[in-house]
Amino acid sequence: MKASTILTPNGHHFFDWKEAGLRYYQYGFYLKNRFSARVQKVTLDGGFTCPNVDGTVAVGGCTFCDNRSFSPVRRTKRVPILQQLEQGITGLRHFYSKVDKFLAYFQPATNTYGSLEKLKRTFEPVLDDERIVGIVIGTRPDCVPDEVLDYLQELASKTYLSLEYGMQTIHNASLDWMNRGHHHDAFVDAMQRSQGRGMELCAHVILGLPGESDEQMLQTAEELARWKVDAVKIHNLYAVPGTKLAEQVERGEVELMQRDHFIQILVDFIERLPPHTIVERITGDAPANYFVGPSWCLDKAAVRNAVEHEFKQRDTYQGRLYHTVE
Repeated sequence: MKASTILTPNGHHFFDWKEAGLRYYQYGFYLKNRFSARVQKVTLDGGFTCPNVDGTVAVGGCTFCDNRSFSPVRRTKRVPILQQLEQGITGLRHFYSKVDKFLAYFQPATNTYGSLEKLKRTFEPVLDDERIVGIVIGTRPDCVPDEVLDYLQELASKTYLSLEYGMQTIHNASLDWMNRGHHHDAFVDAMQRSQGRGMELCAHVILGLPGESDEQMLQTAEELARWKVDAVKIHNLYAVPGTKLAEQVERGEVELMQRDHFIQILVDFIERLPPHTIVERITGDAPANYFVGPSWCLDKAAVRNAVEHEFKQRDTYQGRLYHTVE
């Protein structure tokens, strides 16, 4: 039986997670209710790069980033999109035999950083597959000119579309530290031009950035609440080999957040989010051979259990402190 549903401020479906006994709006719960079945994401590589890699705004990419660490399709030789799709579905069905609905997830790099013609060639073929019930596009807020948003709005009128913006933080000093190549005003501009176009808008956030206090991290939560984002992906800062961050950790210049601190600030963060904001992710990790630390985030089940325990111990829930930032 489906949970009760209303429309969010942005016109999307909201399913009452409290009826299910949840403490926060979990992504799996949302997908099951939204599509009336279990849905899995198929990660696809559109062959895009980033403007802070190719020298347009910076070189070297983000301090913490190696696409191979978080996107499995960047760890193998790239093949045509439809071949990637078939391989991805076959692999997922090996683990989830009863799944027959999928989201096409364009994850690595900046997937709107290219010509409109390239975007069309990349996105549209996968939507002809009846197993694909929607598309998820990861990008940067400084890479969505109006003509791209117009095109994505057209796609969103035909299928489910989630647009993921790498917000990371509202603090410009932190964005400079990570070599992001843009400031928070880019996120504000992107949100102003993206809302009301029929897409779900998701923001990526990193907790534990060097120099950010607990208060500053919660200011990022309050900014997300102000924008009433449809979804958020949260993870701790972690280091993978071959990155500038890994070198900084090795030299003792950067200290990665400990688990207990992360659990505390994560629950504080979620308390400030609107009840309708889907929490798509609460931690981050990478394969062991692409990982430096902190080691605790490799045990995702233990982190999830600790988060649930903290919610119950406080007897709190998502949105409990949302009224303070409306």
